[in-house]
Amino acid sequence: MKKMYKTLLVGSTLAITAMTLTVTTMTATAETMIKKEGIENHNEAWAPHFPLQYDSWKQTIQSEQIDDMLAKKPQLAVLWAGYGFAKDYNAPRGHFYAVQDNINSLRTGAPVGPISGPMPTACWSCKSPDVPRMMAEVGEMEYFTGKWAKYGDEIVNPIGCADCHDSQTSELALSRPYLKKALEVSGVKLDEITKDDMRSLACAQCHVEYYFKKTEWTDKGGEQKTAAVVTLPWAKGLGAEDMEKYYDEIEFKDWTHQISKAPMLKAQHPGYELYKTGIHARSDVSCADCHMPTKSKDGKTYSDHNLQSPLNDIENICLNCHDQAEEDFRNIVEQKLERKEQLMEIAMDNLAKAHLEAGKAWELGATEAEMADILTDIRHGQWRWDYSIASHGSFFHAPEETLRLLAVSNEIAQRARLKLVKVLAKYGAVDYMAPDFSSKEKAQKLAGVDLATLVAEKQQFKATLLQEWNTQAVKKGNLNLDSRKGMSDKSSYSN
Repeated sequence: MKKMYKTLLVGSTLAITAMTLTVTTMTATAETMIKKEGIENHNEAWAPHFPLQYDSWKQTIQSEQIDDMLAKKPQLAVLWAGYGFAKDYNAPRGHFYAVQDNINSLRTGAPVGPISGPMPTACWSCKSPDVPRMMAEVGEMEYFTGKWAKYGDEIVNPIGCADCHDSQTSELALSRPYLKKALEVSGVKLDEITKDDMRSLACAQCHVEYYFKKTEWTDKGGEQKTAAVVTLPWAKGLGAEDMEKYYDEIEFKDWTHQISKAPMLKAQHPGYELYKTGIHARSDVSCADCHMPTKSKDGKTYSDHNLQSPLNDIENICLNCHDQAEEDFRNIVEQKLERKEQLMEIAMDNLAKAHLEAGKAWELGATEAEMADILTDIRHGQWRWDYSIASHGSFFHAPEETLRLLAVSNEIAQRARLKLVKVLAKYGAVDYMAPDFSSKEKAQKLAGVDLATLVAEKQQFKATLLQEWNTQAVKKGNLNLDSRKGMSDKSSYSN
């Protein structure tokens, strides 16, 4: 017992010392002014002042590999039929690729001009320090008005320094107004936020659940416009059920499922919300403690901005607090992940089959009254599944909550399928079996995705309008092409 307490004390002391070193380093440079006024959107402009941080951030260029999740988990195309994610969905890469991945994604389509679709301007919101710059220049409501292509020659620098730091003081700061609003709605007083809070809230500007709230407004010229404003559904709480209640009460849906006709919700990446329910948050471990460890070089300490999984550096991150050998720790984590993956696969299969069985019920003549409760179950079951895994690191942030949500999701999906058995039997299809969706090709066919056409259109866009964007961005001084040196142009459809 004494040995355990000694180990815990040593681990805690090391962790506290590491955090103190980070605070000391940042305090020493806290008065560094990068730009006298406005937002310094060029990441390379911060490099002379914070060379170690910048060099580590630049290492995110190494995460160039594309991990096609639709190929790995074909059920996804069925689950998202009728929605953009059924076209293209990859595991996240490093911050260096944030803008490029947004441009390359088939979800953003192939616009031919500033007013063509399919996505709204809000789809840039988590990708670049050019976003707060544009909000400051044109106003928040104007920024959220119009199509994604509207700012193609403006949003050109990937997630970087000014997303999290004030350009006048270099201190951590919230650059996204929608997070500030959500915090206030949830009862947080902005003037009481501490530096320790900011070590997680800076990340929460992007790693959160949100939706695009249609908002009517009038511009300076008196023109009536509609903005798609990024809004965080935190008014009733940060839990999955809290947000579900919020969405249900306002009758919000992200899309109507193409097969089942269910009014669906798409979880974005609620990493912060799930983190808040987990053991790390309850132990006052911040996002930066695990994803931005303190390092030393040439006698100087700095926070590592090569954000990645802590499993890539277990010894210097996880074992500061966990009293285990690195191999034992890794084996335990992998074993737990296998269990999560098993539950996730079961839930995904049942949800996908529920969609397909519902589609068959409609085809046979089922009525809206017969399908109403079933569609609600599908909506609620899929929401819990999506919420539990959409942030990718959820199982590390809150393992118990992740498993709970997956279990409940599966239970609701099975409940929907039992109800569908009765409906299908009524219409003479008691033996109906959902079609095979075991590959990306089969699943996308069921979802009505014409991948070849989407890819051809995207390639045309990249050869034409995208080139114009880059040319204009350089002329305007928004983009320094040297900052993109070494960047690969991989995608799920062209490696």
